[in-house]
Amino acid sequence: MVTTRREFIERIGGSAAFLGLPAVLGAMPSDAIPASSVPADAASDEPWDLRWADSIKAKHRVVVDCAEIEEGSGVFRASMWSKQYAAVMGAKPEEMQTVLVLRHNAIALAMQQTYWDAYGIGKKNNVKHPVTEQPTDRNPALLNSTQDGTPADFDAMALDQFIARGGIALGCGLAFGGCVSMIAGKDKLSADEARKKAMSLLVPGVVLQPSGIFAVIRAQQAGCLQVRGS
Repeated sequence: MVTTRREFIERIGGSAAFLGLPAVLGAMPSDAIPASSVPADAASDEPWDLRWADSIKAKHRVVVDCAEIEEGSGVFRASMWSKQYAAVMGAKPEEMQTVLVLRHNAIALAMQQTYWDAYGIGKKNNVKHPVTEQPTDRNPALLNSTQDGTPADFDAMALDQFIARGGIALGCGLAFGGCVSMIAGKDKLSADEARKKAMSLLVPGVVLQPSGIFAVIRAQQAGCLQVRGS
């Protein structure tokens, strides 16, 4: 069980080098792009929104490739690197941009808590709380210290806060199809109705792409260095 903030940072970061992070959490980079809004109903045969790639112009560009839930650690890491670059390299907020790709099993992190509650996502995926390491029904990417027992200085690393700062969050369209199928099966809805409902349950600001691999490749073509988030 993780009992202290230090242990939590070491667990997520995988190295004692992350221990200097909390001191710079107040200087959160803007990532230089406004959060994109997701259409209420986007049919799979409609054009994909690729405008995010054209916006990537910062000196330091990173794409975090997150394929597994893993207590939300991939989402946390998407914010960690820029704090360290600010603290160690003296990088300015406008000099850093982050693309977070949520694909494969990690697509669940792109869904609101309502979805997790309705379809038992935590239990289905044996999700554990990132601090207590106990089973949880909460989306670990959306935890906050007020009600979920995470360190307060990690609140800004939650997915919704990452997007609010201008981080680019992309969801795998193929994996999202699994969410649609689950909704259709449990709620006995048509494919179109299930897709509409699934879209409404996406975390606001997550932009779907043809696939997660497509998104990672496109980000690399835009000059991002790829980092494994999970």
